[in-house]
Amino acid sequence: MNKSMIRAAKGEISADLVLKNGKVMNVFTEEILDGDVAIVGGRIAGVGSYVGKREIDCTGKYIVPGLIDAHVHIESSMVSPLEFAKYIIRKGTTAIVADPHEIVNVSGKDGMAYILDASEHVPVDVYAMVPSSVPATDIDTNGAGKFLAKDMAEYKSHPRVLGLGEMMRFVDVLNGHEETLEKLEAFSDRVLDGHAPGISRKEVQAYRAAGIMDDHECSTGEEALEKLRAGFHILVREGSGARNLEKLLSGLLKAGVSLDCCMFCTDDKHLEDIEQEGHINYCVRKAIALGVPEIKAYKMASYHAAQFYQMKNVGAVGAGYQADLLVLDDLKEANPSMVIKNGNIVEETWLSSFTYELKNTSLLHTVKIRQLQEEDLFLAKKEKNHILELVPNELLTKHREGTVPGCGDAFIPDREYAKLVVVERHGKNGKVGVCPIKGYGIHGGAVATTISHDSHNIIAVGDNDADILCAVKELGRIQGGYVIASKGAVVDTLPLSISGLMSTDKAEHVQKKTGEMVKTARKMGVPQGVDPFITLSFMALTVIPELRLTESGIFDVMTMQFVEE
Repeated sequence: MNKSMIRAAKGEISADLVLKNGKVMNVFTEEILDGDVAIVGGRIAGVGSYVGKREIDCTGKYIVPGLIDAHVHIESSMVSPLEFAKYIIRKGTTAIVADPHEIVNVSGKDGMAYILDASEHVPVDVYAMVPSSVPATDIDTNGAGKFLAKDMAEYKSHPRVLGLGEMMRFVDVLNGHEETLEKLEAFSDRVLDGHAPGISRKEVQAYRAAGIMDDHECSTGEEALEKLRAGFHILVREGSGARNLEKLLSGLLKAGVSLDCCMFCTDDKHLEDIEQEGHINYCVRKAIALGVPEIKAYKMASYHAAQFYQMKNVGAVGAGYQADLLVLDDLKEANPSMVIKNGNIVEETWLSSFTYELKNTSLLHTVKIRQLQEEDLFLAKKEKNHILELVPNELLTKHREGTVPGCGDAFIPDREYAKLVVVERHGKNGKVGVCPIKGYGIHGGAVATTISHDSHNIIAVGDNDADILCAVKELGRIQGGYVIASKGAVVDTLPLSISGLMSTDKAEHVQKKTGEMVKTARKMGVPQGVDPFITLSFMALTVIPELRLTESGIFDVMTMQFVEE
């Protein structure tokens, strides 16, 4: 215990830094109290009336806890942990709970080691969950193979590992699959994250009885309410591909239930959207606009997550707590005029003191594809084809059957139906899956990426084979990323060479390039409500209803069977 902090708390000596005359949010009593916040080292010495070696006048301003993203995949930002941390801390996020199952699916233990090592010295507290579902299903071809309970055990002793990552194999949980239950048992003394979209009634009870403690996949207020009643904590998600906050909170507010078991997460959010909207502060702003009381919204964004994940002395403005603080002009807007992390004022000079060098260069060479021909993309036009239909602003899809356009016995895309393609990219079997997709809207080209949850094979969509093949070939050349092709040529690229998921570049450059490519895709017909890249990246994820495409064929998530191989 730091004796100087005790003395400063008693007022015997000056604190290192004092935020004077602020309106201090007390998450314990849900009050706003006038006072000073005294900081010694990286912790809060006290709240009251204090003198500091340095004092900052906060008259008329609010002092609230730093915000926490309760579930995020750093990989989906497409930048390194350091670059991601630098980006989100400006928006007021001072801690995250990261599930690195994307990079672990591609690179196994090397990927896990990279995330833990690269997030050790960054300006945000990065806690980690050990991925539970690698691969997400037994039908997926990933780079790492299986990540079993015995592989996970070594990470439990890591000081920043909090528990088991989202249990996406919820069907295996409900069926009592032995391999899956072994993972739950191995982490039964830790937090067990959930992932169970659409389950109800006794399935909800069974999933909770298995020890799963939370869920971030609710898409309706009714679903969230049923899971809350069953004892789950609900992570209210507002990302780029899935925007569930309004439906969930509107439903829960209408029901008049407590929000004490709710917290916020982004899951997957582009830097461009973070730049335009915000991060967890955007969740706070939207929640307040929907009618969530201001202090409740901030508690959901800080204290609730800290308590649930057992982060000691995090998530509150109080004596002994970590000095992770935001200074705000307006509670409703939630835009920090100042961010303090561990007692440090977040400024560009401070952020520039953090550096990281990638040590394992094998992570830069993970895209291994065979040369493809047009016949690899052939899809037969039948009397009725299985069709994957997008749902705007959701990761859910609809399984349709109907007549698709074509010539002779071949499916040929038009303005309504595009061609979706998944190409195995780990050098294991070279398989290619093809199906019609409705709602993507692209015309005059193709989009392709190596980000394809969770096995991260290449996924591409277009209205002609030549552009699809062009985009896929370019991904092999640049070792992963985003590609847009048109008229047989590459239009634009964003290289993501770290396991085909993340860039070695600065976040600002990645954010700018992503924004440019999204605009290009919009001009090619991709509608609002469909993120050209993030929505696409989930179309191979065989644990979200109803229909998905893998390298092995079209898969019905509702029956957990291939409908076409």
